Amino acid sequence: MKAEELRKKYLDFFKSHGHAIIPSASLIPENDPTVLFTTAGMHPLVPFLLGETHPAGKRLANIQKCIRTTDIEEVGDSWHLTFFEMLGNWSLGDYFKKEAIEMSWEFLTGKNWLGIDPEKIYVTVFEGDNDAPRDEESISFWQEQYKKSGMDARLDERIFALPKKDNWWGPAGETGPCGPDTEMFYDTGKIKCLPSCRPGCGCGKYVEIWNDVFMEFNKTKEGRFIPLKQKNVDTGMGLERTSAVLQGYDSVYKTELFNPIIKKIIELAFIRNETYPEQKIRLIADHTRAVVFILGDNKMIVPANIEQGYILRRLIRITLRTLKQIGSPDFVLDKIAKTVIDTYKKNYPELQKNESFILEQLQKEEKIFIRTLEKGLKEFNKMARDKKITGKEAFILFSTYGFPFEMTRDLAKESGIEINPAEFKKEYENHQKMSRLATEVRFKGGLADHTEKTTKLHTATHLLQAALRKVLGNHVCQKGSNITSERLRFDFSHDKKMTAEQINETEILINQAIMRAFAVKFEEMSLDDAKNSGALGLFEHKYGDRVKVYTIYDEKTGEVFSREVCGGPHVNNVKELKNFRIIKEEASSAGIRRIKAVVGKN
Repeated sequence: MKAEELRKKYLDFFKSHGHAIIPSASLIPENDPTVLFTTAGMHPLVPFLLGETHPAGKRLANIQKCIRTTDIEEVGDSWHLTFFEMLGNWSLGDYFKKEAIEMSWEFLTGKNWLGIDPEKIYVTVFEGDNDAPRDEESISFWQEQYKKSGMDARLDERIFALPKKDNWWGPAGETGPCGPDTEMFYDTGKIKCLPSCRPGCGCGKYVEIWNDVFMEFNKTKEGRFIPLKQKNVDTGMGLERTSAVLQGYDSVYKTELFNPIIKKIIELAFIRNETYPEQKIRLIADHTRAVVFILGDNKMIVPANIEQGYILRRLIRITLRTLKQIGSPDFVLDKIAKTVIDTYKKNYPELQKNESFILEQLQKEEKIFIRTLEKGLKEFNKMARDKKITGKEAFILFSTYGFPFEMTRDLAKESGIEINPAEFKKEYENHQKMSRLATEVRFKGGLADHTEKTTKLHTATHLLQAALRKVLGNHVCQKGSNITSERLRFDFSHDKKMTAEQINETEILINQAIMRAFAVKFEEMSLDDAKNSGALGLFEHKYGDRVKVYTIYDEKTGEVFSREVCGGPHVNNVKELKNFRIIKEEASSAGIRRIKAVVGKN
């Protein structure tokens, strides 16, 4: 079964079970300061997992494009990827464990669906600890499913209870929704590495293909796990892994999702024999695919030394260096990227739409890299003479010569030198360049902080966009947003620095709305009705055919200040913001300005 058929079967299956099909959201999360990229299908659904009503209903399914860097060191083996497509379905306070497990079993083993031999499927569940009991319900429900196929699924033989690190999801931070999960593994037929080998072992015998998360607890600041009023199901099936399994391959890189890309790499790098460096070829294919999807996203991320731009630059430069290692000539990366675009443009038309931008950015970045590489290598060799490179020196290579730390570390390793990553991290933080990369949690993902403070700031972004359009013109369009509990950051299209008068006028308009106590309401309507109502649909792609429209208006006169398509949450009245103040206005990238602002402060 090819990936295209798997995509279709998955969506058809859940549609037949009452799920609304929603589109993939952007790779760049909206208003979520915990992550740089969308790492799972649940990110765009955060408000709805926390209780907001979704316009499409309580049962949803989609195919979400994702970026994860937590496993980046594993890329090049048989299964790990930086970019991947996640097949997901959700229950927002509707069905729970029993129905989720029944549907998982039906889709995996049903003759009309994937038709996997039940003997090949093993599952894991949460074993329980002092915080929550063993997931006896999931054990019982799985045994019922196996019984339908005439199998006796005993614990520790077919079903395995594993600890929190294996079978528990969340919370991403110290507090928030979380719960046990159950994972489904495919037995590849390989011989066990040890008699104790079981699902979760990294030897490759058992490959995880699906994960059902049961969000049933809320972890408090005191460390208590309180049952949630709205219990959700959040599942994820990796398209690439499942495709490989269904096609009988022992690697995702052997499927049609990668074959054209790998073939192009071998062709362009002039590798003519059968013993080409497989792991390096896989890394190039993976990283190129990832950078194409990041650059191809409509948020127009560009290579930089902070945040998403840093990850993008890091991936590009590691790819360029790996191409050099296998003997490739310069300026082939854009040609490999063109193959990625051609392979995926049918399912992701934004890649074709943004093709010129993708290729131009790759060519530009390679030119910069070539200019700095020679100088950087000379400096590295000087540092390496004493067989020791400090974190400070590694930072100099990064800040002056554009060497990602990972590249310096790899070069050092080849020379038998170890670098302390903590030292580099400290230097990075001291120069205020770590920004969003200061802690590993930035890459792990999770639910956004939807406290009272961030809710106020979210509403403030709506006021800000409306005010900017009044002051600067209707060309202003939101290009990105980041909200923490302290401030909002808002990126918008505008090609000039705002004057002091324009900033002051923007603040006045917003504070007048706050003083007049404009109300906030939302309505559910069709996408066409939302557009006809004049709502700005900046993120409409993630909501589907029915959307929520939030309006900020004067209840006395009916005057509308702002109307946007949005998932929420928001305050009920903007008077809760107390006041609004812009603390900084600066350039973000070409044609994009950035505002940082606060509310409720003198």
